[in-house]
Amino acid sequence: MKLIYTAPTKQMAEQELQVFEEKWGSKYPYAVKSWKVNWDELTVFFDFPLEIRKIIYTTNLIENLNGKIRKYTKNKMSFPTDDAVKKSVYLALMEATKKWTMPVRHWPILLNQFMAIFEERVKV
Repeated sequence: MKLIYTAPTKQMAEQELQVFEEKWGSKYPYAVKSWKVNWDELTVFFDFPLEIRKIIYTTNLIENLNGKIRKYTKNKMSFPTDDAVKKSVYLALMEATKKWTMPVRHWPILLNQFMAIFEERVKV
């Protein structure tokens, strides 16, 4: 499936989906059906440049952050108030951000692309 979402264009991704279906369709019919039914929603990111798309489909950072939040909230069976939950998540986020020292790969290129696409929203 990686060949589908890393394809350079939406048309090539569609071709890769066909190849995937021919090879794996009998073993994973629901996965193929899901991709086909949701094709328009799943391929919106092809409207963006390749570098931005890589950030969109890379979920490692999000999964890592979710794990940190779970670590801080799983020991509590219940929270007395909604504010208690918010405070716990906030503390988890503050702890997680201490380790965010790696720069984003190709950030100058990405920033230029964000400024071109979202010029009214990106302030530098």
